[in-house]
Amino acid sequence: MARNRFLVYFFTVLHLVIDKLLYMCLKWYWGPSKQRCPTLQRKRMIVTYSAVELARMIRTREVSCYDVISAFIDRLNEVNPLVNAVLDGPFIEALDEARRIDERLQQGAIDEAEFASKPFLGVPFTTKDSTAVKDRLHTLGIVARRTVKSNNDAECVRLLKEAGAIIIATTSIPEINRWQETRNNIIGQTNNPYDNRRTVGGSSGGEGALLAACGTPIGLGTDIGGSIRMPAFYCGVFGHKPTTGIINTRGCSLRTGREPSTMVVAGPMTRYATDLLPLMKVLVGPETSANLRFDEPTDVRKLRYFYIDESGDIKCSGVQPQLQLAMKRVVDHFSQIAPSGVQKVTLTGTDRTTNMWRYWMTQEPANFGTLLGYGKPLSPLVELAKKLTGRSEYTMASIYSLMDSILPQEKEDVIKELTRCCDQELTELLGDDGILFYHSTTHTAPYHYSAFVNVYNFSYWCLFNVLHVPATQVPLGLDADGLPLGLQVVASRGRDRHCLAVAEEIERTFNGRIPPFIVD
Repeated sequence: MARNRFLVYFFTVLHLVIDKLLYMCLKWYWGPSKQRCPTLQRKRMIVTYSAVELARMIRTREVSCYDVISAFIDRLNEVNPLVNAVLDGPFIEALDEARRIDERLQQGAIDEAEFASKPFLGVPFTTKDSTAVKDRLHTLGIVARRTVKSNNDAECVRLLKEAGAIIIATTSIPEINRWQETRNNIIGQTNNPYDNRRTVGGSSGGEGALLAACGTPIGLGTDIGGSIRMPAFYCGVFGHKPTTGIINTRGCSLRTGREPSTMVVAGPMTRYATDLLPLMKVLVGPETSANLRFDEPTDVRKLRYFYIDESGDIKCSGVQPQLQLAMKRVVDHFSQIAPSGVQKVTLTGTDRTTNMWRYWMTQEPANFGTLLGYGKPLSPLVELAKKLTGRSEYTMASIYSLMDSILPQEKEDVIKELTRCCDQELTELLGDDGILFYHSTTHTAPYHYSAFVNVYNFSYWCLFNVLHVPATQVPLGLDADGLPLGLQVVASRGRDRHCLAVAEEIERTFNGRIPPFIVD
């Protein structure tokens, strides 16, 4: 026991030293000046509205669909030179689609039944490049695929289009989605709209950047280890990782949607918590929506609440004090409104989250090295040698990930038992009315390249991929450096509606989304 305490103390001090040195070195490397999003002109405030509000205004003809699409395309073009988030687009054809909708509205040709079946009629949206959009680039961030276009829409894209939404662009990702930053050799590095020296995270990083900068009102992401929630946190927006399996993943990262076992999910990213539930209804379809009781109201005062303040993983940095204070604000609020208060708990396995996630990644149906090689398995050592001699077409991040395949593997029996215990404890703890507040990660958006050193800090997200439970990323204002704070709202499987209801309560109470630009 004394030895364990010494190890914890040793690694705590070691992380503090490494984090401080890393911060100082990268701050010097990137320079003292930062760039934020361009100022938003007051006459273009339409791009700040929620997707639900935009749909209502188009439906009632308070604003034309053409003006909405045009405003977002203009804003996208304005902010993209800074954030570098767009891989394909903007799609000017979206304006033609908007004109057709306006003509039908003027003619009274859209009845109430069509409005009901198309709740996002005329609302623009974007999705990450790895999620297929018919006739648009589908590169997965790989140079060898830089001209490849998709023949079909991914299922989630199809559903949003059927709901009336209009695709205006696709956004950048790390190669094959596997890294904590968004960078590829097709368009380069995507930058945080709050500070261009900082990361947007991965892999739905282009979506997070455009949402925060008001280049799109709706983002479609995917998440295998935090890929929705990480960019949502770093960019100060909302992101929901659904219960595994409730949204069809066909067309997402070359998935068929029929994979028997996977941690991958597709889900929505938004600027407003109130947009999440309407989007989830579209993405899961009416039958699953009814099964998940999406239309039933949730009284957040009658739920039970818990929180965990540290994962206990000695491979991770300590959680920053400002993030702990953000957690405390939320805990204090729910302690006041919930009769049973908010209980601090621990969970078996959180100290070995990355071990669990690493093992379960080996059970995924797709092989990273083969996907990266465009069907040809890659040798990590050969690719590393090519990189060091300037002959590799891949980023260092991908080669870094490739190297994992030649490291000692996790012990299957140990990890399966650890996962079972963790899953059982969380399921019994939350039951059918419990909510867990969990940190997003240890630091607000770090400088570009920090993940090469602090590679394990993403474990606060990937735990819930391992457990297949729903988790909603919620913004909670800014830290002293002007970077977004936030936390995750977690429930047991199939209780997405409770996550979303609590996210809406936090949004109403704290109004925690602060944009990365000023309005002139």
